[in-house]
Amino acid sequence: MSPKTKAKHIKKDKGKKGRRINKTSRYILDRMIEGDNNNKSSANLKGKGELTDLETLFTQRQDRLWNALEERYQYDTSIKRGQNFLLKHVSSKIPLVIMYADLVGSTKMSMTLPVDKVVTIVRAFSHEMSSVVENHDGYVLKYVGDAIIAFFSSGFNKYLICDKTVRCAQSMINVVKNGISPILNKYDYPELMVKVGIDEGENVVVQYAYDKSSQIDILGYTMNVAAKITSLTDPNRVSVGENLYKLLHPNIQTEFHELAYGTDEWNYINRETGNIYKVYTQS
Repeated sequence: MSPKTKAKHIKKDKGKKGRRINKTSRYILDRMIEGDNNNKSSANLKGKGELTDLETLFTQRQDRLWNALEERYQYDTSIKRGQNFLLKHVSSKIPLVIMYADLVGSTKMSMTLPVDKVVTIVRAFSHEMSSVVENHDGYVLKYVGDAIIAFFSSGFNKYLICDKTVRCAQSMINVVKNGISPILNKYDYPELMVKVGIDEGENVVVQYAYDKSSQIDILGYTMNVAAKITSLTDPNRVSVGENLYKLLHPNIQTEFHELAYGTDEWNYINRETGNIYKVYTQS
């Protein structure tokens, strides 16, 4: 092949490649716009239907809790779905949104109620919070005492996932406040509340043994930050780390304000800037 002919082929190939890149970029952009438009359309079309569905969900949750307290229902909660997802990423580092949801009031409850009732209520909380997480396309990592730890894959559009995670946390508070607590009040049990901490970043996926059935966990700075954020959050409030806050839609950002902590309470550092890592909480 002559140098002149070769140059023509190279130019032609570059043109095709450029068109492929442009086509891919256009596809990604269209998907993002389509997702945004679908969300707007859904909001406009559902209206009353959404409210009806919400009332139905509350009724179902209250029926489950009522029957559980009367010993006519047993919760069946599992972390298998989350473990199956992590199995594909063992011994690798992946970007995730980490969420801690901590039950407030369980210590007082454990001192005043019979053991079987405490266990039933904690199981109910874990099950209903897990249900909310999965309804928002999240995964349950594990249960630690009276807390549930969940994660969300950043996936195709990190911005939408971060928005969805905050909405999930707000739904969790709504379920506890308007779904679970009213039933407990009828039994003269202490009112429950939940506080949620969320952050986004890279995490290491670890499996503790070579056997595929062994437990899989997540390690990393984001896990530590999310846990600490939760401990500093007020009951029935959502707090988020700086990384996640920057990815939220501006309309959702307006729902939060920056928290001011002393160095004795909060000393986490933003590894990119070297400054104190900012935390924002729901107003």
